[in-house]
Amino acid sequence: MKNEKLNILVIDDDPVYRNLLRSILKEKSNVFAAEAPSLGFKIMNNQSIDIIICDFQLPEMSGIKVLEIVKEEYPGIEVIMISASGDMDAVIGALRKGAVDFFKKPFTASEIWFSIERTRKYAAINDKLTQIKNENSLLKTEVSREIGQAIVGKSIDVISIKQQMEMVADTPDTSVLIIGESGTGKELVARGIHNLSKRKDEMFGAVNMSAVPESLFESEFFGHKKGSFTGAIVDRAGWFEETNKGTLFLDEIGEMPIALQIKLLRVLEDRKFTKVGTQREQEFDVRIISATNKPLDVLTDGKNFRLDLFHRLGTFVIHLPPLRDRKGDIIELSNYFLLSLAQKMGKKKIVSIHNDVFDLFNNYSFPGNIRELKNLIERAVIVCQGKELTPMHFTSLNLQKTQLLQNANSFDLKDLEKQTILKVLQKVNFNKAEAARLLNLEWNALYRRIQKYNIELPSDIT
Repeated sequence: MKNEKLNILVIDDDPVYRNLLRSILKEKSNVFAAEAPSLGFKIMNNQSIDIIICDFQLPEMSGIKVLEIVKEEYPGIEVIMISASGDMDAVIGALRKGAVDFFKKPFTASEIWFSIERTRKYAAINDKLTQIKNENSLLKTEVSREIGQAIVGKSIDVISIKQQMEMVADTPDTSVLIIGESGTGKELVARGIHNLSKRKDEMFGAVNMSAVPESLFESEFFGHKKGSFTGAIVDRAGWFEETNKGTLFLDEIGEMPIALQIKLLRVLEDRKFTKVGTQREQEFDVRIISATNKPLDVLTDGKNFRLDLFHRLGTFVIHLPPLRDRKGDIIELSNYFLLSLAQKMGKKKIVSIHNDVFDLFNNYSFPGNIRELKNLIERAVIVCQGKELTPMHFTSLNLQKTQLLQNANSFDLKDLEKQTILKVLQKVNFNKAEAARLLNLEWNALYRRIQKYNIELPSDIT
């Protein structure tokens, strides 16, 4: 409806009203008229119609039937219904089936133009909403594509994880528990399940359960009314309300105090909550995905985590292996991070990673898992001035490799750390700031270690 002149089709078997509408509308619109639905559909097939003004009582079929066909086959056309009767049940039925407005015979020119203007505004808002939905759909598709790519690897473990994600995504109410060490991508898997499920168009919320104080649990998850407690200066929706119909990701679930575990179990069993400061219970429909870095045997020993809550959360359990157990994926992961980080940092000239770097990676245990690998690649991209990442861009791993070779018979961690610090200090002529950078330490952390190990500095170094 962007054109200044609207194309309006009048379908009415009464020639008086048909001609009246034509005479009123022709000044500002292109008007087409039909005395029967079949003639109206012929006009729609040959003309681009914006608005139809349709009578309830027609030959061949009812105006409601015409409305249904138009909404099914010509969804971009808005329909205004007119009738000599003021039957409200018929009006309500028409509006429910997609009519945008209704007015009664006899009518005045002003009533018609008011209705046309309302319809024009409605159509403009509807077009904008459709545009936003399309953009949102494209964005979600792109996010899903990125998430799919970010779960990188071709190992048996990765293939199994993707298969499990697809299976559980098809059951949008099943609770999922993701178990894996820090940095293995637990939230990434949770978001992937959400985006593969029927809940993908609703909100995905993420909460770090170890950071939720016991005193704020109800406020955080149930929400509160303004003035319900000191500091409640506005109404606030809780997580269960915000993510209703969507997915709520509870990270670090194993770190929850027992008291909070009891509260969470109760609300998950009832699927109801009461906002702080109110008396009314509200139901919620949320898929719960939880994550923990605690091993399964620790989580189920009954000491620090309630078994009934575990069974509530762990209907479907996904185990994420540490990077050290899937080293066959390191090359693909590294190249993925290189491509994305080089583009992000404007260093597209960096296009490859030397094979010697992968030798370093294969001899490293990656205690920080995929997150640590990404950080190593990011730092290397920052310092690299050429076209390829080489071992010299991974100083910390080089130092560890050198120390392991030079101290093959030494298993004293303190001695290894002291010797490493000393060698780096010597390498940079005791420039403590440079040594801290190479060791990936804060300056004050390096200073404490120098004092701890009684490392002597040259007299001209302060």
